[in-house]
Amino acid sequence: MQCYKEFAYIYDKLIKEDIDYKKWANVIIDICEKFNIEKRNYLDLACGTGNITIEIGKKFFNTWGIDLSADMLTEADSKLRKQGLKAKFVCSDICDFKLNRQFNLITCCLDSINYILEEDSISKLFCNVYNHLKDDGIFIFDINSYYKLTEILGNNTFNYEDDSIVYIWDNYKEEDTIYMYLTFFIKEGELYRRFDEEHVERAYKEYTIDYLLKKNNLNILYKLENYQCKKIKENTERVVYVVKKG
Repeated sequence: MQCYKEFAYIYDKLIKEDIDYKKWANVIIDICEKFNIEKRNYLDLACGTGNITIEIGKKFFNTWGIDLSADMLTEADSKLRKQGLKAKFVCSDICDFKLNRQFNLITCCLDSINYILEEDSISKLFCNVYNHLKDDGIFIFDINSYYKLTEILGNNTFNYEDDSIVYIWDNYKEEDTIYMYLTFFIKEGELYRRFDEEHVERAYKEYTIDYLLKKNNLNILYKLENYQCKKIKENTERVVYVVKKG
């Protein structure tokens, strides 16, 4: 697993134009209601700066978040406190955590699982989810599809510019692994400060994820395309899994 460094404090600014967190959260809550999930204990894996954690946590009595980046968790804690919400945050690898409690809902959103580069590690994550999920609870997560990572991101370069941030995003594909090199220029007064980030995601085919879930006694209820009521297609970019204990 990887952790974000200086990227943490500008993460929300960069991602908010692409991700409708409230919409995603509403879809997840609707799924909870469909399966009569008690809104008692909620765990958000790889919670980042808490965007999903906040929206779903509003509906639950107890909220927990886990992330490998202490910087991200600091942002998340500050954000929740400003909205008068309480949550318990743990700095840990989502493949190796033990909270000695079970949850009605566990989420892992925004392709966090693609950052896990070994199948054995994903299997450990799913085993952990099984151990922390109530018998009637549900686990909802998403992945960047194999198509998106290999065909859209692939060996491509992207850029972004506004009044305060400029970045260049250069990708390199090696088999199923995508290496992402990001160079940021952050305006501070009349000057720009540069910093660099490197991120790596692995493209997994659905049958691999399906097998690892089954191996850990997790049963797929259904899949969605990008948190919408649409079936998965060949060009689907984000695959959403809704899972219960087998």
